[in-house]
Amino acid sequence: MTRWLAEYAWLPDHAEPTPDVLIEAEGGRITAVTPLVGGGAAPAGVEVLGDAVRLPGLTLPGLANAHSHAFHRALRGRTHGGRGDFWSWRDVMYDVAARLDPDSYLALARAAYAEMALAGITCVGEFHYLHHGPDGRPYADPNAMSAALVEAAAHAGIRITLLDTAYLTASVDGAQLAGTQRRFGDGDALRWAARVDAFRPENDHARLGAAIHSVRAVPAEQLATVAGWADRNGVPLHVHLSEQPAENDACRAVHGCSPTRLLADHGVLGPHTTAVHATHPTSADVALLGESRTGVCLCPTTERDLADGIGPARRMAEAGSPLSLGSDSHAVVDLFEEARAVELDERLRTRKRGHFSAAELVTAATVAGHAALGWGDAGRLSVGDRADLVTVRLDSARTAGVPPVGAFFAATAADVTHVVVDGRTVVADGRHLTVDVPAELRSAIAEVTS
Repeated sequence: MTRWLAEYAWLPDHAEPTPDVLIEAEGGRITAVTPLVGGGAAPAGVEVLGDAVRLPGLTLPGLANAHSHAFHRALRGRTHGGRGDFWSWRDVMYDVAARLDPDSYLALARAAYAEMALAGITCVGEFHYLHHGPDGRPYADPNAMSAALVEAAAHAGIRITLLDTAYLTASVDGAQLAGTQRRFGDGDALRWAARVDAFRPENDHARLGAAIHSVRAVPAEQLATVAGWADRNGVPLHVHLSEQPAENDACRAVHGCSPTRLLADHGVLGPHTTAVHATHPTSADVALLGESRTGVCLCPTTERDLADGIGPARRMAEAGSPLSLGSDSHAVVDLFEEARAVELDERLRTRKRGHFSAAELVTAATVAGHAALGWGDAGRLSVGDRADLVTVRLDSARTAGVPPVGAFFAATAADVTHVVVDGRTVVADGRHLTVDVPAELRSAIAEVTS
């Protein structure tokens, strides 16, 4: 058994942190959560042993990064030198995508996932479409790139949901994949499904999910094939949705409806589906997402970096869509920043303050994100759930003098001191225990950019 004594802990259904909480775990699961009385005095029947690990600061459940493209980490700082938009940024992204192979992708993803661990992320949803060789021909193992990502997460000490992504066409009107895009494609949805069926992660830290890249990349008549595969296998389904106005315009021109309506008509929406971005939905789209209980994963730092726009987060939440968070392009890996950006961007959009409470943002960063990735037993500090703990300093230059309830609005990833995943310590005193993150990032990025 392992014990931790948290100075403050954010417990389920609490509007603010609770002081002096003893957390116990065995076999990777939380077995007891005991708020102590009167500044450390245990209630009757509870013995606080000297071997309890003290966690000064605020302890949260593990954070879930519900949307990641690991190879985008190599783009950080390389796409800011000129003007442009999402589409010009995409050209630079394709240059990096063209250079990766299973070995270099393993190295880059291992370093990227270890950076996530340093930031308090205990589970990642990898939206994976970089499937084949640069010329589009499969590797000897058609799932070699998938295996590299699963192995990378194991090395970094975090869990992964591999969202194997169907990417079949270059545009809504069905243009063929060309150039770097050829390595994304499987030909059609049935061949995509056959390849995914052949890959089953063997380790407990990894689960399989599915994704539709977008309505640009999967023909309308094949959407149901991907959604049906996810449903039969009981796995989460994710989809990029209305990230750009151009996507909406193209979909209306070809199909006479919005991307959300198209997905609804083909059985894609539902409580096991997560729409990523949903930056430019109509009011009818918001209602469709909410009524179907489709989740929405917001990635504010990427949406900001790519000049995508600001989505109607509060309206989508009120309509019934659970909100989760992702770092997407990894321009920033900091779920504290993603979370507070949901509130702050809503202020910019509406010119009003006070849309999301700290507790709502904690939920989006923790339990809602894990649920979107198929880990319904994670994201809470409660008995029976996975023993994922993230401790944030309350004495840094950013958090000193801040009440614990306000730390989620003040802290950054640099304030994370201690990370436990499934009961195993991965980060202690702000250092990853097995990966030299800066050195490995430098080496892996140089390999694919030089």
